[in-house]
Amino acid sequence: MFELFLAMMKEEWRVHSTMFGSLSFALYPVLIFAIACMGSFLIPLIRPLLPFGDLALVTHALFLLLGLMVGAFGLLINEVMERRFGQASTLAYAARTLPLSERVIFLNFVVKDTVYYFVLWVLPFVAGFALAAPFAGIPLATPALLLLTLSLSFLTGLSMAFFLSMVYARSKVLLAAVSVLLAGAIFTAHLGGVSLFLPLTLFRAFSPVTLAAACAVVLILAALSIALLRPEAAARAKHHREMLVPLARRLSPLPYPALAAKDCIDLLRSGSAVGQTLFSFLIPLGVIWFCLSLLDPFLPASGILLLFAALTGVVASTMYIWLTMFDSFGPYACLPLGVADVMKSKVCSFAVLQLLPAAFIALVAVCAGEAAHLLPALVLCLSVSFYGLAVTVYLTGLSPNVLLYDPRVLVLYLLALGAPLVALIVLSFMNPWYATASVVLVGVGWWVVQKGFVKWEGREVVGY
Repeated sequence: MFELFLAMMKEEWRVHSTMFGSLSFALYPVLIFAIACMGSFLIPLIRPLLPFGDLALVTHALFLLLGLMVGAFGLLINEVMERRFGQASTLAYAARTLPLSERVIFLNFVVKDTVYYFVLWVLPFVAGFALAAPFAGIPLATPALLLLTLSLSFLTGLSMAFFLSMVYARSKVLLAAVSVLLAGAIFTAHLGGVSLFLPLTLFRAFSPVTLAAACAVVLILAALSIALLRPEAAARAKHHREMLVPLARRLSPLPYPALAAKDCIDLLRSGSAVGQTLFSFLIPLGVIWFCLSLLDPFLPASGILLLFAALTGVVASTMYIWLTMFDSFGPYACLPLGVADVMKSKVCSFAVLQLLPAAFIALVAVCAGEAAHLLPALVLCLSVSFYGLAVTVYLTGLSPNVLLYDPRVLVLYLLALGAPLVALIVLSFMNPWYATASVVLVGVGWWVVQKGFVKWEGREVVGY
């Protein structure tokens, strides 16, 4: 067990360090530490707008979300490795060649993810907060408690992702039933004034009983995930009907219909169409909407809608990562295509996927009773999304899921996206219709994305 765990830890490090360099990846937790430390100094300024208790709720919810996303991505890592680096196989599939059971390997996989991402995310975040806590007037006991509760939040999300993934592997109908039961339990508890988010409850009022219950939830979900694992699923052959030609005909208005059809098929057959929509779009935006609802006493309804639209645009811009996750330029090298051609096809596919955030914002606006401000919300959302795409294309080419872990690239991305985003949010608070000024970002984004095509053309050998 321990030997396999160490091998998995080394494998995880080598995967990341090989993709963008040992030094760059080693600096990533340093960046998290610095962001948390600088943000903690702002707590006294934020408190009049967002009380410390609500800020704790937002932080715990974000780490719950992080756990969900890490768990969802962890189960896809073998497909990512094979598509980007040839016939690579991870230790998660060692049962095919070694005398190890699937359940033993999966247990080690869960423990490895827990330790690895604790060191990568949780520990540096709390360390940064602890360094700034005395200057922000926060007791030193708070960071110690936060280390425990944020770890439990992350583990709850991670174990939940594994559990839902295993239920999905068993039966899609069963997954729907479990999701309905979970939603019903959360809604019923909310009506009764009971919080099922035990790590946050523990942070607000420490209790050995609450601690035991929070640990039990994590252990039960992890145990159920291992029990539901289907060893035969890894060896089961999959057969798919031919989809490329008919799908390419339907996408013929696009400049690269065959490549766009391939992107759609990749999303469908990898399970990303459902998984990414759930874990990388709907769940993050659900958490964001819940956090923004805390600002209801301070902002008008239109302000919350437009702020949510801007953040939805940021999340929607990450759909470009969905399209490049399973891809590299290598397989295209034998075709009369350049890197820029492949990137242009991804941009076209990205444009089709924007129907999802547009429909989502329309639904939110109607449900929130803000249909009168639907147009500025849509313009803001889609403009920010396209601009975010342009920045991503320029900085990362066809490897956003790799290069965005580079601290230098991540800082440039945050600065390029953050400055205009803050300005537009301020304008939208002054007058909702000022948000339509965000259409300027489309023009800027078009210029940036063209520069990105020129930058990455011809780099297929070195860059990928």
